[in-house]
Amino acid sequence: MLAIALTHPPMPSLPEVTLPLGELVPRRCRHYFNPHARRPHYKVRSYEFGSSPQLMPLVRAFLDACAAERDADYRYLFTLLGSELAANALTHSLSGQPFGTFTLRCERRRTGLHLACTDQGDFSGRTTPDGEHEHLVPDSAGLEAGAESGRGLALVDALATSWGDNGIADHRRVWFFLAYDLTGNPWTATA
Repeated sequence: MLAIALTHPPMPSLPEVTLPLGELVPRRCRHYFNPHARRPHYKVRSYEFGSSPQLMPLVRAFLDACAAERDADYRYLFTLLGSELAANALTHSLSGQPFGTFTLRCERRRTGLHLACTDQGDFSGRTTPDGEHEHLVPDSAGLEAGAESGRGLALVDALATSWGDNGIADHRRVWFFLAYDLTGNPWTATA
């Protein structure tokens, strides 16, 4: 029997295409990213984002839309802190690897907004033994002018009303709560 080797011609180079980020969002979820959408108030809003840092403008649009009914200062601060959680998921977990994902879940409460970011776990594949917790600790030097890392969690620690994490390295969920009343918040003292 004669074996025939099939060879495929090399794939031609394809042109680059610019696609609006909104086209990546299913039509049923597009109001999640529009602060001016005429929709009833939400109690919980959740969205799963892909692993590309190029999606960060979409993350910021989601966060801004979650806080759309608040004043500009509150929206900016909420978006800043939420962006830090997303950036940490992309930088420090498997969520930032090809085909990785992370989920942002915003819950509207009577006195403020609660945001949780769930990632796909530690790069090393390290797991947290059952019944044990390894909670995150912000870098005490993270807010110093010369700091090259550690700023994200230090910002969340300094500016959120409260924050924490589930302490599970292989399926980390970091959250913060930002009260609607920013009186006494260091953010308003510097504004």
